[in-house]
Amino acid sequence: MKSMYSRLALAVAVAVSFAAFAQDGAAASKPATAGSDTPATMPAPTKVGIIDIQGAIQACNEGQRDIEALNKKYEPKQQELAKINTDIQSLQTQLKTQGEKMNDDARAQLTKQIDQKQRSLQQGAESAQADYQAEANEIGTRIGKKMMAVLDKYAKENGYIVILNVSDQQTPVLWANPQAADVTPKIIELYNKESGVAAPATPAPRPAAGPGTTARPATSTRPPATAPTKPPQR
Repeated sequence: MKSMYSRLALAVAVAVSFAAFAQDGAAASKPATAGSDTPATMPAPTKVGIIDIQGAIQACNEGQRDIEALNKKYEPKQQELAKINTDIQSLQTQLKTQGEKMNDDARAQLTKQIDQKQRSLQQGAESAQADYQAEANEIGTRIGKKMMAVLDKYAKENGYIVILNVSDQQTPVLWANPQAADVTPKIIELYNKESGVAAPATPAPRPAAGPGTTARPATSTRPPATAPTKPPQR
């Protein structure tokens, strides 16, 4: 029962699917024509990069602010569920130590009370978890869409033909040079400037640079709805 409510104390880890820029790269590699907005001297994109988009959403100032606010919002509910759980443990101890001394009616009443509180705990935890996840999804989707615009601009301006997400655990990426390929810190920096959200008083640790595990690139630069997941294992 304890695990049903303790999850609410965990910081949300928001995962967002990421899209490749192969089509943009192919278009940019074509020679410029008259009337085109692309300068004839612009080199064709050649670089491949990686990004921990999940970590970037959590580490940016806006993400830290909104995740902290979400966790604080659900602290009272967590405390309420913890109180019910404590009551259940107390009643179970009472039944274990005094049950044999009780008459049948008293023992049945105590058992019924325990069952009722257990159902209340389960229902409350499931409801709170669903509400928490829905709000976490909203945070991830909202920030993810804006971060994609920042990343799209950065990739085009810096000659990237594809950038792979290394947040997810299902990935074909086995190795990449973090110093040369990882754009996560730069995107966090650019997003913070774009959002205008001030850094928190105690900033969260920045996600470790370098490739982890990743999802296959999507065919669109628009991130889908997100769901909280555990941070990728490094």
